[in-house]
Amino acid sequence: MKMSFLQEFFSSITQRDALQRKFGSRKTPYDHTDLEEACQELLNSDGEAASIVMASRALDIYESLGDDDKRAFFGTLARNFTADPEKIDDAYRIYKSDRSNKHLAKLFEVSEPLRQELLRRLNLAKGATYELVKMRQDFLTLMQGDKDFEPINADFIHLFGSWFNRGFLVLRRIDWTTPASILEKIIRYEAVHKIQGWDDLRRRLDNRDRRCFGFFHPAIGDEPLVFVEVALTKGLPDKIQPILAHDRYEIDAPELADSAAFYGISNCQVGLRGISFGNFLIKQVVQELKQELPNLKNFVTLSPLPMFRDWLEKTYHPDSGLLTPEAQEVLSHLDDPEWNNQPELAERLEEVVSPLAARYLLKEKNGSNLPLNPVARFHLGNGAELHRINWLGDVSESGMKQSAGLLVNYLYVLENIERNNEKYSTRGEIVCSSSVRELSKLGRKLFQGELEK
Repeated sequence: MKMSFLQEFFSSITQRDALQRKFGSRKTPYDHTDLEEACQELLNSDGEAASIVMASRALDIYESLGDDDKRAFFGTLARNFTADPEKIDDAYRIYKSDRSNKHLAKLFEVSEPLRQELLRRLNLAKGATYELVKMRQDFLTLMQGDKDFEPINADFIHLFGSWFNRGFLVLRRIDWTTPASILEKIIRYEAVHKIQGWDDLRRRLDNRDRRCFGFFHPAIGDEPLVFVEVALTKGLPDKIQPILAHDRYEIDAPELADSAAFYGISNCQVGLRGISFGNFLIKQVVQELKQELPNLKNFVTLSPLPMFRDWLEKTYHPDSGLLTPEAQEVLSHLDDPEWNNQPELAERLEEVVSPLAARYLLKEKNGSNLPLNPVARFHLGNGAELHRINWLGDVSESGMKQSAGLLVNYLYVLENIERNNEKYSTRGEIVCSSSVRELSKLGRKLFQGELEK
């Protein structure tokens, strides 16, 4: 038994070294045909050592390709690395005549696209998981809008959903003692409120009134998957500028805070788009904070309302005839870049824009009958309550452009999360506060007769 193991071990090393000599001498540039050949050799390999070398070679070739060759490679994946229709038909006929688990397993086996087995084998190489995440990022960029490539995207999502499931994720507290290599990535990946250098980052990691947590995966080391920034406050915050200010008010000690505000959630890996991490992250961070600071009573977001202003202007343009002339006239002042600095005008706009925002969040749905706004879908799907719409909560350039200055509080109440999630997922019911419901009702007065939704 021991001799058999040693023989196999030395045979694997010999085979691996031979492959490295064979593949390591090439000096001319590779193209997509070289990658396709390497992938076929990998699929035909039956030895672990050889497969590891071949997987590394294939990934090295891929990394060296330009965009045109990468597109051609994805095209080959779509055409030639599919499931065999004849094998599926044969397996189905056998299963139909004898519906045993054995034949069902065979039907599943032949129905799987060859691409999935290829991706699994590519993942044998050292560091391959992150290389495949970057490959999907290329895929999403190069094949954007091409419906013929949706099956490849589905294969990536299927495999990543298993490789990055919650059981593999590691929650880490990020603070000023975290390695600089990770802190640099936090600065680079922050997607909601840009971090203005190291001093700004240090303020956001201050132990007195700030917390930051991220999910990591053992297979990709110090590359964060998603992270959340938290401000400890007294009362529910309604504006982001005081939280981000250099001379902000700070609580003297964390124990004095009664609220934790999640003011920035950033997904770091474009190649993992569609794989949900943020929902697990928020729920676990709530538990972590509650354990560290039992005095915390409120867990709330300070969320942007992306795309709201575009939707508002497209839906209620003057020719639509949906709004009363008075409301339409008020909305026209959104074109004034200084409207938020004119108190009387800002007050008039609040009476129109805030009720329309409430109706937008509660009534406007996408093709799947879910809220049109992606941030709303995320938090409501996590079991949060639509708690408050904050007027002029974000007066930054991007906040005014995207959200007409609005910010939204989504409230996470631990004992209500599961119930809220069930209402949302099974009946499409949005749990909201009475203030948001009343604000939505005020919006009815802005419409003309039966034209109101």
